[in-house]
Amino acid sequence: MRIARFSIDGNVAFGAVEGSAPDELVLDIIKGIPFADFELSGTKVPLSKVRLLPPVLPNKVVAIGRNYAEHAAELGHEVPEVPVAFFKPSTSVVGSGDPIVYPSFSQELHHEAELAVVIGRMCREVPRERVKDVILGYTCANDVTARDVQEREKQWARAKGFDSACPLGPWIETDLDPSDLAIQCTVNGEQRQLGRTADMIRPIEDLIVHITEAMTLLPGDVVLTGTPAGVGPLNVGDEVAVTIEGIGTLTNKVIKRG
Repeated sequence: MRIARFSIDGNVAFGAVEGSAPDELVLDIIKGIPFADFELSGTKVPLSKVRLLPPVLPNKVVAIGRNYAEHAAELGHEVPEVPVAFFKPSTSVVGSGDPIVYPSFSQELHHEAELAVVIGRMCREVPRERVKDVILGYTCANDVTARDVQEREKQWARAKGFDSACPLGPWIETDLDPSDLAIQCTVNGEQRQLGRTADMIRPIEDLIVHITEAMTLLPGDVVLTGTPAGVGPLNVGDEVAVTIEGIGTLTNKVIKRG
């Protein structure tokens, strides 16, 4: 099931996305929230009539750095011995169609296409064989990074945590095998990144085990799983799109801070 979060007539709701042709997609409004038992209302609205929102509002986004060997190499880094985890705050999250605002303190903004894992239930110290039980589904993410700031500052909080640095969307896909999916990023229609989740150094199961050894994940929290090689610059006016096989396309335009 594809689950979207959207607004219509000033109201926010979740809906199941139905249909295949882009211009024929409709939302069957969900009674309740997707993190508990819910029903479809049978009330349907065309996707074209709503505004898509970030599919979740996470309490926290836990991101994993350097989880693809070729990406680590392109930045001149060694593959880390253990997963490198960092946070992106909830205020960095935007949805598909929302702008990425170029931060005033950076002159080198980069895209990073990633598969995002959406947590479905509160969990801590999850054993590897139970990881699938705590996952609601998967969505597209762009770990937008102020690369010059990342290289200049030892902590990545500003480089990866500024407002609009974490586009998510367009929706959550709950019925998906994430082990070998194509990930693509284009800028103004030109391909920049193309990889597969099978190339992750550490698979999703290992990442969830590693993270939950230290902290509790809550329903709606998001785990970013790393980016393949090909990261590159974004400029004001660029349209960046992240497409993941079996999910869809997350699209955002870069704008100047007003």
